[in-house]
Amino acid sequence: MSAAPSPQKPGRDCALCPRLVEFRETHRALQPDWHNAPVPAFGALESRFLIVGMAPGLKGANLTGRPFTGDYAGDLLYATLGKFGWAKGSYAARPYDGVSLHDCRVTNAVRCVPPQNKPTASEVNACRQFLADEIAAMKCLEVILALGGLAHGAVVATLGHRKSAWKFGHNRRHDLPDGLVLFNSYHCSRYNTNTGRLTTAMFEDVFRAIDSHLSR
Repeated sequence: MSAAPSPQKPGRDCALCPRLVEFRETHRALQPDWHNAPVPAFGALESRFLIVGMAPGLKGANLTGRPFTGDYAGDLLYATLGKFGWAKGSYAARPYDGVSLHDCRVTNAVRCVPPQNKPTASEVNACRQFLADEIAAMKCLEVILALGGLAHGAVVATLGHRKSAWKFGHNRRHDLPDGLVLFNSYHCSRYNTNTGRLTTAMFEDVFRAIDSHLSR
């Protein structure tokens, strides 16, 4: 099989979202050794499984340059990926810790870190072109997991469907008209786990359902 074409990516100095540009420039001045730029996806384009988060965390992916790397959400996500065989190696919250993904790719609906970890609707819309290109480039894609309502809405809109027809719900499965299957989970953020909204068992149940669907 020939390699899939690389999807379009935002440049390091992407100027689509003025608020995010201002925030990025502020942190480049404060922390010049951090990534402080749009965060690229992680994992092979030939994968059958795509995980879509909301946006990079300020001291997570915005620092390290790899999705879900450096904050609590990554601790839970990569541990779960490892348990279910989607990741190999020992996750150490660093971009060069040796972790590799197997048949799985991870990205975000918004590629730049937003103030207070809250992207606006216009910022999600501005970044949609990159998510659309990501999905189109994944020729073997079968399953998408959206982490949180924002990511779910971004995926549904990117695929050209009405959000009202496909409601977000934890561990909910959506068999979309284009043949893709969209799964939902509450975001694996520290806030959700600390409040009990999401437990490790609940998160693992979603991956168990995905494994069952893909018959791995």
